[in-house]
Amino acid sequence: MRNYLSIDIGGTNLKYGVIDHSGNLLFKQKLPTPTKKDDFLATFKQIVSKYHRQIGGVAISVPGQVDSQKGIVYHGGSLPFLDQLNFQQLIQADFGELPVGVENDGKAGALAELWLGVLQSHPNSAAVILGTGVGGGIILNNQLLPGCHFQAGELSFMVNNYRLVGNDKLVGMSCSAVEMIEEIATKLNLPDKKDGIAVFEQLSQQESVAWKIFRGYCRRVAYLILNIQSVIDLTTYAIGGGISSQPLLVKTINEEYDKMLLELPLVKQTLTRPQIKKAKFENSANLYGALYGLLQKLDQNLAANRGGKL
Repeated sequence: MRNYLSIDIGGTNLKYGVIDHSGNLLFKQKLPTPTKKDDFLATFKQIVSKYHRQIGGVAISVPGQVDSQKGIVYHGGSLPFLDQLNFQQLIQADFGELPVGVENDGKAGALAELWLGVLQSHPNSAAVILGTGVGGGIILNNQLLPGCHFQAGELSFMVNNYRLVGNDKLVGMSCSAVEMIEEIATKLNLPDKKDGIAVFEQLSQQESVAWKIFRGYCRRVAYLILNIQSVIDLTTYAIGGGISSQPLLVKTINEEYDKMLLELPLVKQTLTRPQIKKAKFENSANLYGALYGLLQKLDQNLAANRGGKL
């Protein structure tokens, strides 16, 4: 059985691991993401060099706009120095014709759930990834929807409050899990403004200020799902991101979705209510999803080569 190196490049941490063809994670490592391009490239090549003789390919999850066919990243999201970087050329220049797959981080989260998570057997579904912003991936007919400009599922850029000014209008701000945690921590004078565990401890104790902010947050996520649902009519949504490890999150999003339907009887009568589930994968999602994207690419290339020989 062939093994593959999967690398998840995040704004804070760079995770990597070796996963076999069936999706068994053999090991995983994590280190801080270098903040300068030269340091990043040196670290990246060092990781690939360590494993390239033992693997059948390299799968990469990265922020930004990604041309997954050519392996090129545009903009780079929280890592702007990745703009225009061609990972496929970068790897193959040093390590030969090693197969390379590159995918946007939100889309990788959706692919992980489609392959081995809660979106299996749901050919028309989506992942909503709650973190600093809101990432996502849309699955139609068992295939990831890339979009004409490789930007389908960029949920952060949806507008959900026309009364606000600037970026505050965007879903990436109003549905940011990080912003919600910091707001509650600040209101309650918690010592660490980024301590999600402490915030959910307050919620479990029914702290009223925390609950007001949290419920409002879950209502906004429910609105987001309803807006997506009205456009593409899916069966299932997987809620991912580190915050999804808290069962209270998906429970409350479902409660707010149902309340919203009671307030909008026309919507309730017309639109089929989708399932809203906790994603199976949390912090390792992008490792699995990037690999699944690579495996699909390899299968497509194999099928094309066979077709050419007929």
